Amino acid sequence: MIQKIISGGQTGADRAALDTAIKFNIDHGGWVPAGRKAEDGVIPSQYLLDEMDTEDYPRRTEQNIRDSQGTVIISRGHLKGGSLLTWDLAHTLGKPCCHVDLNDMDEFEAAVMLQNFVNTRYIQVLNVAGPRASQDAGIYWAVKGILETLFFMEMMAKTPEALSGRDTLLMERRAQALCTTVQEAAQFIGKDLNLRTRCMIANLNRRDIGTVYFALADTIKVKMGLDHGNETLLAHCADMAGVKRITPEDAAMVILKFLKASLEKNHVLRVLR
Repeated sequence: MIQKIISGGQTGADRAALDTAIKFNIDHGGWVPAGRKAEDGVIPSQYLLDEMDTEDYPRRTEQNIRDSQGTVIISRGHLKGGSLLTWDLAHTLGKPCCHVDLNDMDEFEAAVMLQNFVNTRYIQVLNVAGPRASQDAGIYWAVKGILETLFFMEMMAKTPEALSGRDTLLMERRAQALCTTVQEAAQFIGKDLNLRTRCMIANLNRRDIGTVYFALADTIKVKMGLDHGNETLLAHCADMAGVKRITPEDAAMVILKFLKASLEKNHVLRVLR
């Protein structure tokens, strides 16, 4: 199972990898050029990245390869530019490297290929590379979709029984909630979970938040109207996440993380002495 994702902080594939790690509470990092340089200016501070002592992109590329147990390059067609350099450096350094060509497969097939690469090479620290946004406008969403599918396949294998039964949620029998803040949404969802499920979520390791997310995300989106016009709640989720815009899927995770933090206050099991 991947424990950490590292990347170079550039727009496109790099940012997609880092954003996905942040979403699922997976450790992230990587080296970036001096001054946190990227094609859109300065890399935002929300990304916990280390600066090189040079603005040279190839130097940070090499260091990220060295610091990882394996590298995946996600692109369309033959490798070129920085992606080709990444491939060449990985092989020169004798580090495992996998190229996912989206011209040859869809995102699900890419996730399966990546899962096989990670599992057979026992990779826990994965370096993710690929084109910047100016070279491929759609690469951000492609990489994000592939990584989320990978985490879905890994996490569903250990989804707690408390999330597998239809008795877990009562929300299916209730009207859509008119929640406008993350706090209101979390409170509404929490009330509709049985005690067993609330305790399970409260005591879940933060790294395993994905097991809850993949079981409840669709229900949260529907009941909160995240994909049906609840712009006020979406805006509040974006504000809580520190971003300008947010997708319904990512907004559901913001609500879920807030719910978990709330439940941890009075549903965490403690040893009595």
